[in-house]
Amino acid sequence: MRLVWSLVVLASFPSPSSNAIQIGDLQLRAYGLMIALGVFAAVWLSQKRCPARNIDPLAIQTLALRAVPAGLIGSRVYHVLTDWRSFQGRWIDVFKIWEGGLGIPGGMAAGVVVGVLYAKRMGLHTGDLVDVVAPALPLAQAIGRIGNWFNQELFGRPSSLPWAVRIDPEHRPVRYANETSFQPTFLYEMLWNFALVGLLLWLDRKKVIPRGRLLAVYIIGYGVGRLWIELLRVDPAGHLLGVRVNVWVSLLAIVAGTAWLLMPRRPALPIDNGMPAELDDDDDLEVEPETDTELSE
Repeated sequence: MRLVWSLVVLASFPSPSSNAIQIGDLQLRAYGLMIALGVFAAVWLSQKRCPARNIDPLAIQTLALRAVPAGLIGSRVYHVLTDWRSFQGRWIDVFKIWEGGLGIPGGMAAGVVVGVLYAKRMGLHTGDLVDVVAPALPLAQAIGRIGNWFNQELFGRPSSLPWAVRIDPEHRPVRYANETSFQPTFLYEMLWNFALVGLLLWLDRKKVIPRGRLLAVYIIGYGVGRLWIELLRVDPAGHLLGVRVNVWVSLLAIVAGTAWLLMPRRPALPIDNGMPAELDDDDDLEVEPETDTELSE
């Protein structure tokens, strides 16, 4: 009987009454705070993993100063492009990032590209770098999803499950105005990302993924999780051929990540003693110019 009563009491959990956290006279937007905490956690985890790959932990801070702003811009651009109709008549709101609306696929793409390009300028081995950073990406995303709870967004279909989230009337879709509790899809994605962090760390420790391919596993894992979670959501979103754009993007991520993971490694190359030497994915083959002595021989 007590178990039944507990389930009744936990028939749903409430949303925060405000999307801000008050600390004395200081008011912090919860969404922005969670994004910032996610970034700090990602940098911390990446730095902890650096020594195993012979990377200077300070290099992660330098890269983060370039990749994080690029990721924020890319995520906002992605969100606006895939949901531009919701900004019609209020284009100034495009810049109000603290109110929510960051598209993770765009942010990850922009952040990774900028990070890899700058890493090459710093002389870092990009294969090792992406292996170091891969588990940190879902960690940042998992923490950032807490901000969606404060903003009462990214929830799914109406639900009476014990873990459903209660949404205030002003945040409900019009067609569900009389519903009170919904699938907490932001929570599902948060838990999925935490599980993905654990999987990536385990795979890396077991050394079962080729060097430089751990990021491919992240892309596949995130795509799979986002695919089934996206199918539960009911918030307004852009559609392509009657299907939510993010569903197509998730499918593309799964295909692209799988292709990258299974892509054949570069063929072995002969070395001086006649034994083959495998060239790593991101190693460059340097050919020494012939000297006069070698030519005379």
